[in-house]
Amino acid sequence: MKIFLTLLGREVKSFFYSPIAYVVLFYFLFLSGYNFYQQINLMNGYPTEITVVQAFFSPAIFWFPFILSFPLITMRSYSEEFRMGTFETLTTAPVRDSQVVLAKFCGVLVFYCVLWSPTLWSFAIFQYVTGKAAVASAGAYWGTYLLLFLIGCFYCSVGCLSSALTKDQINAATISFTTITLLLFLGFLPEVLNITAPAIRELFSYISVIQHMQDFSKGIIDSRVIVWYGSMTVLMLFVTLQVFQFRKWKA
Repeated sequence: MKIFLTLLGREVKSFFYSPIAYVVLFYFLFLSGYNFYQQINLMNGYPTEITVVQAFFSPAIFWFPFILSFPLITMRSYSEEFRMGTFETLTTAPVRDSQVVLAKFCGVLVFYCVLWSPTLWSFAIFQYVTGKAAVASAGAYWGTYLLLFLIGCFYCSVGCLSSALTKDQINAATISFTTITLLLFLGFLPEVLNITAPAIRELFSYISVIQHMQDFSKGIIDSRVIVWYGSMTVLMLFVTLQVFQFRKWKA
C-alpha cells in the first residue's frame, strides 16, 4: 500500500506541476459556469417541470467539455513516460505492474474529481440566493454525482488505455476522444438506423450515457448501470495492464 500511495502521489503532483492542468481546469469551469448561467436564464423565461440539476446536465454545452476533458487529462499518463524516457526507469523499479497501472488511473481520477468539485458550489449558491433547492430530492444529487464518478472511472480507463497504446500524446488524445464520442452517442443508434425491435432498443438504452444521466438526475439509481460501468472499467484496466506488460517486455 505504501508503494501504491507513493506512486499515486507522484501522479497527482505531476498534474499540478503541469500548466495544462490549470488550462483544462479554467476552461472546464468557465464552460460549466456559462452552462449553469444559461440554464437558469432559460428556466426563468417560462414555467418548467425539470429541476436545475436536470437542466444543467442535459444540454450539448455540458457534454462537449465533458467529453473533451478525458483526452486532455489522460493523454500524458503513459505517453509522457515514453517521451521523457522514464518508462524504462519505471519498469525496472521495485514496483508491481498492477500498482503502476492503478496509480496512474487513480491519479487521473483524482484530478477528474477536482474538476467537478467546484460545480457543487453552483447549486449551493443557487439554493442560498433563491431559497429553493436545485433538485426535488437529495437522491438526485447523490445519483447525479455517483453517475459522474462511474462514467469518469470508465472514460478515464479508456483514456489511460489509449495513452498506453502510443508514444504520441496527440494520437492518444485522438484515440480516446474518438472512442468516448462513439460510446456516448451509441445510445442514439436505434433512432439513427430506425430500429424498432424492443429488445435492441432496450439493449442500447442500457448502455446509453445520456439516458443514464436523465434517470440518475431524477434520483432513479439503477444497479445495472453501476455494474455496467464498474465491469467496463475493470476490463479497460486489465487490457491496459496487458499493454503495459507487453511494452515492458519489448523494452
